[in-house]
Amino acid sequence: MGTVPVVNVANPSSTSLSELDAACRDHGFFLLAGHGLDDLITYTWRETAAFFDADRTLHESIMRDRDNPLGYFDRELTKRKRDHKQVFDFIDPTSTHHDIRNRWPADRPEFRTAMVALYDAFDDLAGKALALIHQLLDLGPESRAKMIGDRQGSMIRLNHYTLGDPVPEGQREGLAELGETALGYHTDPGVLTVLLQDDTGGLQTESAEHGWIDIPPIPGTIVLNLGDCMQAWTNDHYRAAVHRVLPMTRSRRFSIPYFLNPPLEAVISPVPEMCDAGPRYRDFAWRDFMHARAYDNFADTGSEDTQVTDFRLSAQS
Repeated sequence: MGTVPVVNVANPSSTSLSELDAACRDHGFFLLAGHGLDDLITYTWRETAAFFDADRTLHESIMRDRDNPLGYFDRELTKRKRDHKQVFDFIDPTSTHHDIRNRWPADRPEFRTAMVALYDAFDDLAGKALALIHQLLDLGPESRAKMIGDRQGSMIRLNHYTLGDPVPEGQREGLAELGETALGYHTDPGVLTVLLQDDTGGLQTESAEHGWIDIPPIPGTIVLNLGDCMQAWTNDHYRAAVHRVLPMTRSRRFSIPYFLNPPLEAVISPVPEMCDAGPRYRDFAWRDFMHARAYDNFADTGSEDTQVTDFRLSAQS
């Protein structure tokens, strides 16, 4: 079966880096150990469970809408099918300009404190993971400066995968049908994702060589996966991780991704070091790609989701 390597981010070995390179080519997932975040993770899980266990009136008071995609939501779409989960989204809480858009639950200061600390920690860890990838690809200074993330354009999501439909029975009329999986297969649009998952299991990625494989919930590790921009930057040298979550049958599941995204005004194109045989992607604006993907997830537009492969150059060109 395909392997998902564990890399000690505090002291990566040459062997683990070689395994990391192979994983990025095959399926785009790896695990990070040595992060030093165990206490913060315990604190975060406690506050996350308390938030989702709160009365629904609290959730409805901070519900996402078309004008502001932040806050609580329980009818997210993937591939035009409804996910089996509730979510809470927020952007950089340390930026006054951005935090004004966040919808924090009232009278829960400990929840916000935990999420601020988590945002800082995950952004730092994302930077360390990105530095490892720069090293593996042997990029020059200009390409490293291009292949970056921006915390103020990034986002954290709390996921609660429920047993059964996440939407109350009386509110389901007219909604898209639930997907066959708890979260349908997809890629993340940005640079990379730092993911905290509990011990329930159910996360899978599609290996080019072995088909669907499990991403094991190994204690003390945090999951990393590559996004669409990484695939385009590396000219298909590395693979944006196609992943899904299987339905919950015995217990609920929590996960928390930090989506590291490029700067808002970035134009994405393959870096020169990856283009010996020519670029496979035309330039595209991150802002436009991000907006298309976000809208696809909010409403059923009647067409397939926007994909990074939409920007591939044709064989004739």
